Amino acid sequence: MPKAALYNAEGERTGDIDLRDDVFGVPIKEDILHQAVVRHLANQRAGTAAVKNRGEVRGGGRKPWRQKGTGRARVGSIRSPIWRGGGIVFGPQPRSYKQAMPRKMRRLALKSALSVRATEGELVVIEDFKLSAPKTKEAIKLLDSLDAAGNILLVASEEIPEVILATRNIPGVFFRLADHLSAYDVLAADKVVMTSQSMTRIEEVLSDAQPS
Repeated sequence: MPKAALYNAEGERTGDIDLRDDVFGVPIKEDILHQAVVRHLANQRAGTAAVKNRGEVRGGGRKPWRQKGTGRARVGSIRSPIWRGGGIVFGPQPRSYKQAMPRKMRRLALKSALSVRATEGELVVIEDFKLSAPKTKEAIKLLDSLDAAGNILLVASEEIPEVILATRNIPGVFFRLADHLSAYDVLAADKVVMTSQSMTRIEEVLSDAQPS
């Protein structure tokens, strides 16, 4: 059974906590993780790049010179794609990059990501996030006591305004709700710090005993 270090609200280690095998100890599915990461990054793309073709650029309504007798190449519009200022051929147009992924696969990807961090010992559980004041120095002090460095993912079951305020200016620290957690969030973090309530919520949602 996988374990995680358990800390109290003051950042003092009080022991270890057992984690569910079917959530934090599943076999790692690298192909599913790859698909989940690609999907997440693709869904962040705006897809708003656009250019104008020869029918959309301004001007070019009149034939610049007669068809024959000038010695020059025949042309019907000054907005031809081969002219400077003309339309663009096969340029980008607004599109959606969104990718679909079945819910079972998304959950399996999240369990695989959590299992990776639990196996590496980079997942810790804290009883609750409590700061004496919503100040950055207080948040840094707490994170230092948890031996958290680099990219840090904080997971809670509900929004904690003082923690969000205290950590938003710390580079590499991100706050997520347990219900909105994704495999990409977990893999992008060097350290995952979750509250006891959020861990319970994640186990409830991802447990194999729950209906899919």
